[in-house]
Amino acid sequence: AVPPAPADPPAPRPAAGGRPIPGLYHHPVPEPDPARVEEVSRRIKRWAVDEVQAYPPEWEDQFDGFSVGRYMVACHPDAPTVDHLMIATRLMVAENVVDDCYCEDHGGSPVGLGGRLLLAHTALDPVHTTAQYQSQWAQSLLSDAPRRSYRSAMEYFAQAATPSQADRYRHDMARLHMGYLAEAAWAETKYVPEVHEYLAMRQFNNFRPCPTITDTVGGYELPADLHAMPAMQRVIALAGNATTISNDLYSYTKELDSPGLHLNLPVVIAAREGLSDKEAYLKAVEIHNDLMHAFEAAAGELAVSCPDPRVVRFLRGVAVWVDGNHYWHQSNTYRYSLPDFW
Repeated sequence: AVPPAPADPPAPRPAAGGRPIPGLYHHPVPEPDPARVEEVSRRIKRWAVDEVQAYPPEWEDQFDGFSVGRYMVACHPDAPTVDHLMIATRLMVAENVVDDCYCEDHGGSPVGLGGRLLLAHTALDPVHTTAQYQSQWAQSLLSDAPRRSYRSAMEYFAQAATPSQADRYRHDMARLHMGYLAEAAWAETKYVPEVHEYLAMRQFNNFRPCPTITDTVGGYELPADLHAMPAMQRVIALAGNATTISNDLYSYTKELDSPGLHLNLPVVIAAREGLSDKEAYLKAVEIHNDLMHAFEAAAGELAVSCPDPRVVRFLRGVAVWVDGNHYWHQSNTYRYSLPDFW
């Protein structure tokens, strides 16, 4: 049986801080349940510190500033319990530990990234080999924070997910890692991609693994054959692309302040199309809006052509995730500030 879809949420109140990017197409969301936010925040910090030693004490302010509890409660308002919310929250934190430690802020580098990512991916997609090497591989999963985080988060996820949901997630994470590697290759060769190449990379290096687990977090399953429909794949891709360009726009000033050239859509547009920083940023806003409109149109068409209640609920869950993701970026003034373009 399909669990009933949640009732429509109450009219949203203004977000907790920050302002939306002027002209950015988005939908406001209700403030996330403060009791759930507090409980998820408490549990995820205990997991990160005590279970997987995900970060050293000097990173504590950054962990707190990420506000992952508020993020996940906003993105998954239909989660039946806090335990369900924790499935998504652990995976989100694990993905960020890998990104920080292997790719970006905390010692990451494009050099040798492929080897590190492949070994980390085996924490999600287990190695099957001979007894001697199986034990050595199993020990390797405890050797650094990214692998410890992936291993533990995936164990919790697999306990709640069906086998096809777990396999879907592994596939989505392989896509993500392939996107990381393309960006790393460009960094190593100092290549600034064409805009269409950058957008292709961002379809893989994007948020896709997060909204595609909305059914597991909601306590139901979108069966594999319905998930694999080309029309559903288009909806999921557009949702991931729109939310990822939104991230490019909100993190623009943060990335400009970091050392080296950090690729994001406005930077690539400015370099490849000869526009000013402001013109390129505003064009990126329009690209985001085009992707959002395409996402909503594709979701609406699929809901009509395939009115299976599980499809309709999954589409709603992805849309709510998109809106919650925007809410978190807009309201997270610890991490993000807007450029002075208006």
